[in-house]
Amino acid sequence: MSSLKLKVCGMRLAVNIAAIAELKPDYLGFIFYEKSPRFISDVSAELIKYIPSEIKTVGVFVDEDLEVVKKKVNLYQLKAVQLHGKESLAYCKDLKSTFADLELIKAFGVDEDFDFEVLDAYNDIVDYFLFDTKTKAHGGSGKTFDWSILERYKLIKPYFLSGGIDLEHAAQISNIYDERLYAVDINSRFEIEPGLKDVQRISEFVKEMSLK
Repeated sequence: MSSLKLKVCGMRLAVNIAAIAELKPDYLGFIFYEKSPRFISDVSAELIKYIPSEIKTVGVFVDEDLEVVKKKVNLYQLKAVQLHGKESLAYCKDLKSTFADLELIKAFGVDEDFDFEVLDAYNDIVDYFLFDTKTKAHGGSGKTFDWSILERYKLIKPYFLSGGIDLEHAAQISNIYDERLYAVDINSRFEIEPGLKDVQRISEFVKEMSLK
């Protein structure tokens, strides 16, 4: 699993960002959703300067006005957008046609009743799916879902695995033999408080996963 990518989501604080950036994650996520305890209203130049160019910055949105998303992509030079709401196919197509190089990640909350056929319409538009634990809060619950549900996923589109992933899951993830598993998305289970990541525990996770 050495090619597995790492996304650290819910970043807010400059010093913390600088420390996490030293671990060389592939993606750093900024949550532009006001109801999230990790909401960030502005990714200032002070924050951006701590992020090396090879780390992809991700804006996370939930049913945000499309023009607001476009504005933030331009303003912060985001390299990826993660859509965590009920964004339509037309919404996704508009973003992709506007930003040719933008990676588009469409997130879905998964439980035992999830209908994987809803993914079919998005398959040719988005770059990745993200499978998270289904909650009313659109992520950040700290709870995992039954990963065996993903055996019902039949498309070849690569995906991010999210939802309550902790240090204790490293070995289990390493034993997932699915070439479509592109990245692991960690957030709340590696925090000291919302938006403040535990650098040491993430470093341990990186080592145990042999991600670098």
